[in-house]
Amino acid sequence: MYALPGIRHGLELSEDQEMIRDMVREFAENVVAPQASKIDEEHSFPVDTWNQIVELGLTGIPFPEDVGGSDGGTLAYAIAVEELSRVCGSTGLTLAAHVSLGTYPIYKWGSDRMRKEYVPKLVAGEYMGAYGLTEPNAGSDSGGTETMARPDGEDWVLTGRKCFITNANYSGTFIVTASLNKDLGSKGISAFVLTKDTPGLVLEPGEKKLGMRGSDWASLVFEEARVPGDQILGPKGEGFSTFMKTLEGGRISIGALSLGIAQGAYECAARYACEREAFGKTLADQQAVSFKLADMAVQIEAARHLVYHAARLKDAGENFGTAAAIAKLHASETAMRVTYDAIQIHGGMGYSREYPVERMWRDAKLCTIGEGTSEIQRIIIARDVIKETRSLLGA
Repeated sequence: MYALPGIRHGLELSEDQEMIRDMVREFAENVVAPQASKIDEEHSFPVDTWNQIVELGLTGIPFPEDVGGSDGGTLAYAIAVEELSRVCGSTGLTLAAHVSLGTYPIYKWGSDRMRKEYVPKLVAGEYMGAYGLTEPNAGSDSGGTETMARPDGEDWVLTGRKCFITNANYSGTFIVTASLNKDLGSKGISAFVLTKDTPGLVLEPGEKKLGMRGSDWASLVFEEARVPGDQILGPKGEGFSTFMKTLEGGRISIGALSLGIAQGAYECAARYACEREAFGKTLADQQAVSFKLADMAVQIEAARHLVYHAARLKDAGENFGTAAAIAKLHASETAMRVTYDAIQIHGGMGYSREYPVERMWRDAKLCTIGEGTSEIQRIIIARDVIKETRSLLGA
């Protein structure tokens, strides 16, 4: 079931984008959906599903053909994340983290050697990618990283810890930040590319999660981890800037993830409302319920336009940072509202695990936290709004 086909058509997807959407939707419904509840219950990562995602070429959608990609662009990739997330947020998150966080920074800012050595393997699924920014004492304040890197001969030696690292246990490469000089604040931070066999890199099991339980995560511990000197990503001391730019693209991914979760919950609620009877008529014929469905439809379609707009700006080479923050903020909070109301429409059955809406609600919460909390998005948006207003006023 797809509830708003006419409005969706009005977004003028290309033939290739529609083909990708239809292909991923079929895969999601036939392969991903049947095991979504199981991997959530068991906190298990679906390796076979990931291998099929790789075989479908979803990991290469936004990358050019010279690194093994299909040059499909950001929008087509966002649609793929959306369609997976419509039935399983965990699976959508796995793809999003691999592409936008684990692969894109190396493609964009890596040396020629790193691009040639790692990106084709990441695109082909030979490696899974992970991205390490968050620390126990540095979440939203990512400029306050406590992980340190010191030079030792031709190498760098890293000490510290990263937490909540998506895909960590299955990854072949990790992109992480570390400070070279605490006195310089964020300007003293650099980014590094590590491989899983890096001496001194230890993985520790991640905590049990509220949602996204089928998405893998772990902590990275650097115990005098020795990294070759040429594994620094981008210019020395610009790691913080590199990561902030990476997060801009990641917000499109989280927007698409949120959009998919909201769409899936909406479809479940609409179907249930049309089938369930109370007071002598279906729930859908009760105004209190039909108005909830109407509000869901409006919020979801607004989120879709915002997410697709941000993706199109990125594909066009335009500044997209504020648009991505707006899309991520609206889509993630829409996912929370829609999943909440979907449970309400299901009543007591929505509170049980017989229906997927309770899982969707738990999954949606992460979307308001990852790639910058809703509060951080509001800071970004407000800053740009005020800057633009002052510019217009000549202040």
